[in-house]
Order: sequence, then structure tokens, then C-alpha cells
Amino acid sequence: MGYTRCLKTASTVYIFTVLLLVFTKGVTADEEQHGNDGPELKSYHDPESEEEDIRLASEIVAGASVTSGHEVSPTEEEKQTPVDGLEGEEKEDLPEQPPPVEEKPKEVPVVNGGTAHGEPCIFPFLFQGTEYYDCTTDGRGDGRLWCATSYDYDQDKKWGFCEKEAEEQYQTVLRMLNATTRKTQKKELYEKLLKVAEKGHQKAMEKVAYAMLFGDYMNQNVTKAKEMFEKLAIEGSPKAQTALGFLYAAGLGVNSSQAKALVYYTFGALGGNLVAHMILGYRYWGGVGVPQSCESALTHYRLVANQVASDVSLTGGSAVQRIRLLDEVENPGSTSGMLEEDLIQYYQFLAEKGDVQAQRAYDYFTQAANAGNTHAMAFLGKMYSEGSEFLPQNNETALQYFKKASDLGNPVGQSGLGMAYLYGRGVPVNYELALKYFQKAAEQGWVDGQLQLGTMYYNGIGVKRDYKQALKFFNLASQAGHILAFYNLAQMHATGTGVMRSCHTAVELFKNVCERGRWSERLMTAYGSFKEGETDAALVQYLLLAEQGYEVAQSNVAFVLDQKGAKIFSENETYPRALLHWTRAAAQGYTVARIKLGDYHFYGYGTDVDYETAVIHYRLASEQQHSAQAMFNLGYMHEKGLGIKQNRFMWPLQDIHLAKRFYDMAAEASPDAQVPVFLALCKLGLIYTLQYLQDLNLKELISQVDLDQLLGPEWDLYLMTVIALLLGTVIAYRQRQHQIIVPPRPPAPAPAPPPRPPQEQSQAPAEPQGEGETQAQGAAQEEEEEEEEQQQQQQQ
Repeated sequence: MGYTRCLKTASTVYIFTVLLLVFTKGVTADEEQHGNDGPELKSYHDPESEEEDIRLASEIVAGASVTSGHEVSPTEEEKQTPVDGLEGEEKEDLPEQPPPVEEKPKEVPVVNGGTAHGEPCIFPFLFQGTEYYDCTTDGRGDGRLWCATSYDYDQDKKWGFCEKEAEEQYQTVLRMLNATTRKTQKKELYEKLLKVAEKGHQKAMEKVAYAMLFGDYMNQNVTKAKEMFEKLAIEGSPKAQTALGFLYAAGLGVNSSQAKALVYYTFGALGGNLVAHMILGYRYWGGVGVPQSCESALTHYRLVANQVASDVSLTGGSAVQRIRLLDEVENPGSTSGMLEEDLIQYYQFLAEKGDVQAQRAYDYFTQAANAGNTHAMAFLGKMYSEGSEFLPQNNETALQYFKKASDLGNPVGQSGLGMAYLYGRGVPVNYELALKYFQKAAEQGWVDGQLQLGTMYYNGIGVKRDYKQALKFFNLASQAGHILAFYNLAQMHATGTGVMRSCHTAVELFKNVCERGRWSERLMTAYGSFKEGETDAALVQYLLLAEQGYEVAQSNVAFVLDQKGAKIFSENETYPRALLHWTRAAAQGYTVARIKLGDYHFYGYGTDVDYETAVIHYRLASEQQHSAQAMFNLGYMHEKGLGIKQNRFMWPLQDIHLAKRFYDMAAEASPDAQVPVFLALCKLGLIYTLQYLQDLNLKELISQVDLDQLLGPEWDLYLMTVIALLLGTVIAYRQRQHQIIVPPRPPAPAPAPPPRPPQEQSQAPAEPQGEGETQAQGAAQEEEEEEEEQQQQQQQ
């Protein structure tokens, strides 16, 4: 009985303990739920999540195991569970309680990808009528965890993936990529990035997909890249949508469809992708696949230009090296070599990047400044003035460098001092001194001084507002290629401030600004791939840049296709695609592209033979760009009568006079055309003579002439006599040439006789030679020389 009573007591205590714990948890949950019913949904700071439910189950199991492990008397149970201290006793009995409230926000996941990348999850969130207190896989077939970043997902559609570990790995690999320049190491890092992408990390997938598309540090695989882009596009990635638009526009891995391309570009632009905006701006500007609309192009280009201009620093942005492959082939080595000023600009560009390469720029500028280079002093001041991750901002040090360079007459230092006084960096604001230093810099032609003067006149800072003066200085700065100068001019033309409003001019200026964005670095990457023999990789990169409206990229695409060096397209596609890009490049004013269009229509490359269209293109290149090649081609077509038709009978019309005119114009336009023009004119002269004789009808004219009546009945005897006289004259002239007397040469001096002994000299003095004997010897020599010359002439 005692044993049975003890067992019943233990069972009662166990059941009571479990009920008490459940009740305590229910009260706590109700209190927290009522506390979260306010208007601010801050439950992600103290979430009532499924993790707590999981911990509750484990705590109950733990309590049961402990209770079953030893007996607890009713007295001890009463001491452990007083009614007035339920929550406090719960914390003591359950050591696995969640951390304090202030530490819980660190556990709230930040979403990756989706439609709200980088935002924290909101718990609870409503999905299809159900509240979720943690990341879930519901609604997805791939098993990936996701959450909403607003309470009502069904209405807001704001969500992302819960992948904290993948995000940390991505950031680590990204930092390593930015820290190295070795190609082999970057290839290894991209392999690691591929593993991160396989975990579903959106940015890693985007980067890997583009690397596969372009062949950057990975094997080029357009098909695999397309599959990744399609998967990312379903998840709402603007970069992937833009990439799919590019694939459909270029016909890479898919059948070309400009309609689908436009849809994907539009979705990418709506998602905020600047490349998509730039592509749409070019399409509306040139009427590519859409109705031409200057205002629509202005909207897209202005949005991109705003972002590009906001990234520009004191230096005016990085220079874009536009290398034409056609010029590189015709003039090898023309783009190689860097002058000292180019080297300074290169390190200046590195200093703007804000990564480890800024160390190189700083070291270079320091050495150059110590050697007395005033530009290096000024750029050191610029680095200290702007600051970076490598070099903290220090206005005092920047001011010292600017002051030192300015005292030595350096315009960059003067402009830097002007900026310091304009914005009060290390010195009190002083508009008069700022204006003074900007004027000094502008007088020396420094672009930033001109730009800042334009800004002061535009805004009326320290001077009376004067839009004409602002326009003047902005134009001067734009001639040196400053991005902000183009941007300010574009804004003035777009709004009609100080000038007549011109949408066309504004679009061209904004387009110039957009093409100076960071994506312009792809031009050099594509060129590097081409030089390394990776023609397909270079072609795909140039194709994307061509979609963005880069005329150099369009001409390079056409050149690569024209040379048939790409294997990514079939042979029957090369000429039609090349013709398309020559057309787009010619529309932007590239003379060689316009001549190529004439050649393609002349020979029938990628189109039917059409001499009239060829003449139109040659004439445009001749009249608008004064091309010597176009003038020469027009001369040839007028010479042959190709593409030139009469108005009445529509027959080919040869015009030798007009052909000669075009040949002469070509020779005047270019010295290199003078030799081909000379040969063409010689041929033209021969043709003209033959045509004149043909028009003269010489055969009929000769048949009508009566020589008996004109010269008499014995005119043939007269002719024979004249011929005989001419023959005799020739013979006599030849004989006279043989009898020409060669003037005598002075005789060679006789060798000196050997010296005689002194005795003989005294006994037998030398007798002088007679004059007659000497003359006889000279005459004999002359006769011998005459005979030799006559023999030589007879042999000749």
C-alpha cells in the first residue's frame, strides 16, 4: 500500500506540474499577443515565432524527464510553483529561455533577393489567410525558406529569402574578388561563388550567370546562363530580366524576338535596373523596335544620368577608352603606350575606386609630389578632401596640399582651394575667394575651374545669376569632357533654362553622360578578350554595349561579324547581323559604317544587290562627312553607270565628266587617295579617247575621203619619196654618229728611269729627247685610241 500510495502521489505531482507549465505558457502568450495588437507591427523585435513553440515542446519534454528521474514531494512542488510568481519561477526552472529582448533583433533575418532585398523579415506576416511566425517554405516548390517584409503579403507582395549563411559567404567571396587582380585567383573565387549560387543566393546567381554569359573567369556557356536568368527572372530579379531582354534582342540561345526583348527590358527598368533604362532610352531615341519618341528617350536617359552624375567626384569621372577594332587592325599599335598625363589619370581612376588599389594611387602620388610634381600634390589634396576606406578624410591635410600646388601655379590646386572656400572645408566659407581661385584655374584651361564658375553663375552664388555666363563656362568644360558639364548643359536644354528648349540636344547630352557610367569599363574588358583570342566572349560583351547605344561597340560587333571570326552564330547569319549593326553605327555618324553600308548593298552582303541604295550611302558619306573613299566610289559608279539612271527611260547612264569630278574631289580630300585617283584618271582618259573616236565614226570618215582628188592621181609616188627621204636621213645620221672624233686625252706620264750609279752619271750625262720623236709617239697613241672607240661603237 505504501508503494502504491507513493506512486499515486508521484503521478499526481507530475500531472499537476505539466498542467501548471502549460497554463503559465498560455498566460504569457496571451499577454504578449495583447501587447502586440497596437498599430506598430514591431513583432520582429520580440517575435512570437515557431522557434518558441519548438523550445516549449523541448522544455516540456525536459521537465518530464527530470520529473521522472527523481521524486518530488508536494512540499517541494509548492515551493517551486507559488501562484504569485509564475513568470519568475518559469525563468528559474527553464534555463533554455530565449535571450533578452534587446538582443533579439540581431536574430531577425534580412531577406536576400525577392522583391525586398536587404529588408528585415516581419513576424508575424499574413500569407493566404494564415499568419506565419517564422520563415517558411509554403508556396514554393523548391524548398527554399522565405518571409515577408510587411504584414500583409497578399496585398503588398514584399518578400525575400531567409539565407543568412549564403549572404555571409557571398560577401566574403566578393571582398576577395575586389582585393585581387590575379586572373587565376579570380577563377578560383568564381568557382566558390558558383557554390554559393547553388544555394540559391540571388546576387551570387546573377554574378555567376553574367560571368557564364560573357566568359569572365568562367567558361562561356550561354545556355546555362539563360537557364539561371530565367530562374532569377521568375523571382523578380531586374538584372535577370534585363539579361533575358538582351538574349532575345540579340538572338543568343533563343530565337530573336524584339517584342519579348522589349517586355523584359520594361520589367527590368521598372525594377530599377539602370542598364535597362539606358537600353530603352536608346531604343526610343533611334526608334529600334518602338515608335521613335524623343520625350520617352529623355525620361529614361535623364534617370540614368542622374545616378551617373551623383557618382562623379572632383575629377570629372573616369575617361572611357573607345577602341575601334577596325582602326586597330589597319593601324596596329596606334592605341598602345601611355603618356605621363595618361598615367596620372589612370592612378587618379584607381584612387576613385575606394578599394585596395587606392594604395597604389596614394604611393604614386606621394612619390611624384616629393619629386615636385604639382599635379600629384593637387591630387593628394583631392584624396584627403574626399576620403575613402583606405585614406580617412582630412580637410587640413587636403588644404595644405592644395595650397602648396596653388602657390606653384597649378590649376588643380587652385580649383581645390576654390572648393574649400566654396564649401567651407577646413576654412570659413568665402565666396569671393572661391570665385577668385576658380577664375585662376579657368584661365589656365582647367576644366573643374570652368565647371565651378558655371555653377556659381547658374545658382547666383557670390555673383549675380547669369545663365549666359553659366552656359559659356559649361560649354568650355564640356569641350574637355567633364561629365557634370554635359549633365548641366543637358538639364538646361531639357528645361529651356537660359536657352531654347531642345529635346534632341538634351537627349544627346544625357546619352553622353550615361555612356560614362561604370558599365563603360566593359569596353576595355571586351577589348582584352578580343586581344586574347576569345572572339565569342568579346562579341557577346560588345553586343550588350551595342544594345546600350555605344556606337563604338556597334561598329566593333559589325567588324567581328564581317571578319567571320565568331563561332557563336552560323555563317549565314553573320552578314545580316553585321549589316544591322553597321546601320546603327552609321545612324550615329560613323563614316566608315556608312561606307560599309554602301559596300554591302553594292556587293550584296546580307542583302540583295542594290546599286541605287549604295549610291545613296556613298553620297551621304561624301556630303556629310567628306569621305575621300565615298567620293572615289561615287566616281567609279558614275564611270560605270551603276545606280545612276535617266529620269525618262530609266537606262544606266555613264557620266565620265562627273566621274572625273568625284575623282578630283577624292584627291583633294585625302593625300592617300592621290595615287589611286591618278591611275583611275589615266584609265578614264583612255576610255574618253576611245569613246571620242567611237563617237567620231572614224571608219566612215575614212571611207568618204578621196585621196586621188585630194593629193592628185600619183599621190602614192609622193608618199614613197617622202618615206625614202626619211629613211636616208636616218641612215646618214647614224653614220655621222660613228664618225664623231673623240677629243685626244693627255698622254700618261712615263715611268721614272731607275737611278744610275754616281760614276755613270758623271761619265755619261743623259741626252735630251728630241721633239719630233715625242710628237710621233703621241700621234700613234691617238690613232690607237680612235680605232678602239670605233670598234666599240660598231659592237654596240
